[in-house]
Amino acid sequence: MTASVRQTRPAQPTLEMVAAEAGVSRATVSRVVNGSTKVNPEIVAAVNAAVELLHYLPNRAARSLANRRTQALALVVPEDMTRFFGDPYFAAIVQGITRRLDESDYTLNLLVASSDPQHKTMRYLRSGSADGALIISHHTGDDFVAELETTMPVVFGGRPEDDSDTDAYFVDVDNAEGAETGTQHLVDIGRRRIGSITGPVDMSAGIDRFTGFLRTLTRAGLATDAIEHADFSVAGAAAATRKLLERCPDIDALFVASDLMATGVLDVLREQGRVVPRDVAIVGFDDSPAAASAAVPLTTVSQPSEEMGFAMADTLLRLLSGDTTVPHRTIMPTYLVVRDSA
Repeated sequence: MTASVRQTRPAQPTLEMVAAEAGVSRATVSRVVNGSTKVNPEIVAAVNAAVELLHYLPNRAARSLANRRTQALALVVPEDMTRFFGDPYFAAIVQGITRRLDESDYTLNLLVASSDPQHKTMRYLRSGSADGALIISHHTGDDFVAELETTMPVVFGGRPEDDSDTDAYFVDVDNAEGAETGTQHLVDIGRRRIGSITGPVDMSAGIDRFTGFLRTLTRAGLATDAIEHADFSVAGAAAATRKLLERCPDIDALFVASDLMATGVLDVLREQGRVVPRDVAIVGFDDSPAAASAAVPLTTVSQPSEEMGFAMADTLLRLLSGDTTVPHRTIMPTYLVVRDSA
């Protein structure tokens, strides 16, 4: 008969153990790990050395009670879960956010919801479960946004609905200018019947890219009737493309408001026997992994999505630290990447 061996986990280092190692009181260790500036630098160094030696991790709950901070941020995405996990743009934004948070003590809570009839998101945030919020892919009519801004510091990814609100903080690109660059490229390569599959007209990115497209065609003296609105999804873009080709079969180019949508456009053109770029040239927007891996590699307007996520998180952390020099608007550059589709 064999005796069972019970394995015990090593004891978690405590404040008392750190204090004994550093030769100071428990209260002094507590002040150091909570960031007090009223401790002798030599003692701070001794405590930090003991913390590192013992691999001590401060109790997050206790620190939250002490400084009224949760050390957590909320990433709020008012979108369908399928779209969030299926769009490479979101992955790049989140990667940038987490890369910045890796340099801090903050963790990230992800709240994805296209509809919230029970208002669970706001109840969660009002409960004090996060110190601040990052909002991406917001739509006109997301009424929780205005309430959230009165609850905690908020940074938007993308121009907020009312950009006349000088108190709002956001990180974006000049979507209208980027769309002009992409559409002008189609004009420059000799296309004259240029259409567009736009993004949603209840989102600032969709509106601004549509505006840039129209502005370019008007300047070039070209028709502006070949337009269908979609929803930044593959299926939505495919449906819009079928409608547009039925109505305007003479199209020789398309500006598509996202690379992911452009992959849906490519599928429909292939179904209808149209060769890209010989019959129809295509320019997308994002320069996401979908652009390079598409059936026909996409010419696209590149935006620095990961850097935008990093800048969003950095802005929020600076706000939470009390930095009064944080800019309200951070506009990042776009540029054209030319590949096979145009």
